[in-house]
Amino acid sequence: MYLDHFGLREAPFLITPHADFFYGGANRSALLDALVYALGREEGLVKVSGEVGTGKTMLARVLFGRLPPHLRAIYLADPLMNRGELLAVLADELGCADSASDSAHRMLRAVQQALVAEFAAGRQIVLLIDEAHAMPADTLEQIRLLSNLESERHKLIKIALFGQPELDALLDRPDMRQLKDRITQHFRLDPLAPDDVATYIDFRMRAAGYRGPAVFERAATARIARDSGGLTRRINVLADKSLLAAFARNAHAVTLADAQRAAADTQTRADLPPQRKTARNLLLTLGGVALLGAGYLLGRGDRVAAPSVADTVTARAEVAAATAPTPPPAASPANTGELAAPPAPAPADPLESLLTASRAWSTTTPGERWFVQLMSVPAGRADHVLDYVRRAGRALDPQQLRAYRTDTAGDTQLAVIYGDFADLRSAQQAVDAMPDWIRDTRPVVRQLRSLRTDNQ
Repeated sequence: MYLDHFGLREAPFLITPHADFFYGGANRSALLDALVYALGREEGLVKVSGEVGTGKTMLARVLFGRLPPHLRAIYLADPLMNRGELLAVLADELGCADSASDSAHRMLRAVQQALVAEFAAGRQIVLLIDEAHAMPADTLEQIRLLSNLESERHKLIKIALFGQPELDALLDRPDMRQLKDRITQHFRLDPLAPDDVATYIDFRMRAAGYRGPAVFERAATARIARDSGGLTRRINVLADKSLLAAFARNAHAVTLADAQRAAADTQTRADLPPQRKTARNLLLTLGGVALLGAGYLLGRGDRVAAPSVADTVTARAEVAAATAPTPPPAASPANTGELAAPPAPAPADPLESLLTASRAWSTTTPGERWFVQLMSVPAGRADHVLDYVRRAGRALDPQQLRAYRTDTAGDTQLAVIYGDFADLRSAQQAVDAMPDWIRDTRPVVRQLRSLRTDNQ
């Protein structure tokens, strides 16, 4: 929409990882070089952890293309594989699937022989695993066993794990200590510092073809830095909407006002007046409750625009209905002996009701079933639920939205999940049919047994 207006060749702030937009500042290039060096040596396992939206997937994609010719990379974007599925994928990538069988032992032997053949040809395999924090424990154990494969003096396969901080907590578990001991390098990808955000935004603009003076004023980038927390994915969303706001004014500079409009359009409504919050809380139903997280913050479908008339009328009606005073009970006929009806019970907390219902589903449904994890957030952000309900309820079946709470290393997380599927294919097809704003946040397909592991 605004490309010609700003002299851009392509959209500068897409959240889909693209190597041409890799920002090397803020130690990103140094981290990339360190990864190339570590994997080029006899390092068997390395780990990169970072918060959602810090650019781990971008780093993995760029690393894929930066490895020296003697290292052949295999990239795994779906962590929710069991041990057999992982071996099957490796066998397929290594071209030995025909010689493998359904036996996990024979498949492992076929993979090992293929790795030996690669090594004899002067190549070593590097396995890049994204979203490793979501891997089942059994699959991580298979990763450990793969890291043990070696010739007389050299590793046959090198592995890099990319994951959220939950990966660190997972590796701290007693049953994961053998895997953790094999990790020789631990890297951390941090959010951008406020001073780096302006440089990052300008870099993305010029990578997209812009050739003029800086478009974003200093006050605008400072506001984006504050609202994004330095997370590059959120920066992209806010910068994109700021450009739209400037375009709507027919201006060629992004001002503080434009950044404020972008923040207002992307906000999670955490700053709603108390009365409005209470009114909306009373309107939540069990089937529609979910938690707002990266999915809404990063939704690409939003545009800087006033709410529709229908939305405004609906919202006003909801508030009026929820805040209207309760009419007094009708007077009982005198001397009838009838007892007045007891007052209606106070509405239950909608989140706790949903967690209880979801827990009932997770404990009674077979562990072989599949679901889609839409997002997870710290428990302290549970108040973001209201706006996510309003949006997700329009796109998905609200009866299939569930939530669960888990404690990892003292950090309580709340997650939103969706669906109840018989197999992995059905769950993935459901993801493919979801709106772009949900798919852009990379929902993860998981098996129910892994959810029970989370809650042990």
